[in-house]
Amino acid sequence: MEANGHEHVIEVTDLRRVYGGGFEAVRGITFSVRRGEIFALLGTNGAGKTSTVELLEGLAAPASGRVRVLGHDPYTDRAAVRPRTGVMLQEGGFPSELTVAETARMWAGCVSGARPPAEVLALVGLEARSAVRVKQLSGGQRRRLDLALALLGDPEVLFLDEPTTGLDAEGRRDTWELVRELRAAGTTVLLTTHYLEEAEQLADRLAIMHDGRIAATGTPAEVTAAQPSRITFDLPDGYFVGDLPPLADLGVTGHETEGRTVRLRTHELQRAATGLLVWAERAGVELRRLDIRSASLEEAFLGIAKEFSAERTPRTTKTTKEYTA
Repeated sequence: MEANGHEHVIEVTDLRRVYGGGFEAVRGITFSVRRGEIFALLGTNGAGKTSTVELLEGLAAPASGRVRVLGHDPYTDRAAVRPRTGVMLQEGGFPSELTVAETARMWAGCVSGARPPAEVLALVGLEARSAVRVKQLSGGQRRRLDLALALLGDPEVLFLDEPTTGLDAEGRRDTWELVRELRAAGTTVLLTTHYLEEAEQLADRLAIMHDGRIAATGTPAEVTAAQPSRITFDLPDGYFVGDLPPLADLGVTGHETEGRTVRLRTHELQRAATGLLVWAERAGVELRRLDIRSASLEEAFLGIAKEFSAERTPRTTKTTKEYTA
């Protein structure tokens, strides 16, 4: 199926990847990426992100399942897919004695309809380093060169594997802006990253992988909303948790205590915060070190990792109470 005119340019169904010795790195995952979308794959080291992207890039055949990129199998129909995609690997492995410009020209010779090398070097901010040998580049500059070469073919689909590793804060934000510009021009981008802020800033949708499976998927807001918000404060002198309003009545789903510090979890942040503050006002007490915050993608990520780990170990509930509203 040709992708022109179709919504999804990447389709993955029940995908599995097994390495020698029977290690199953990807365990039956399913997701799709729409045309002109930035889709992020998140996960800890060993979660299966790179193993998945390599299958999408056509670098290996899956053990089972189905992959389609631009309507084609990227492994068996490589000639139809490769000219329309760009790939930025975690490590480029360029000849160290070539200059930046020589490397770009060499790579352009392997790309159908390549853009002028000077143009892509300017896009990633390397025009001033074009005469410098690759071995003299910093780690961040090498990542910029990796990205430049991935853009030479003006790809319809761009795979970015940890694109900002090694970049400083300014370089990371410059790369984000470039990726946004590519999306605005119609490029579909699939990226892996371990920077959660990067996923929040860039991704239209994302999937969190854990142990070879997809643990959560959706927009960053949807994935974050599945996790509770938090209210943290120190109990006033002479007060105990039992002196607070009934927590279930505030929409609190659970709480933890550490000394005088109380942490409340809730999916109804405004209701819980309002009830708590009204109680404090009426009691004439101050809630010191009060911190009220919505769940973040980082908390969602850590919560998912904790949840999956808990499935393999007995759960401890000595200091945690759960409520049902």
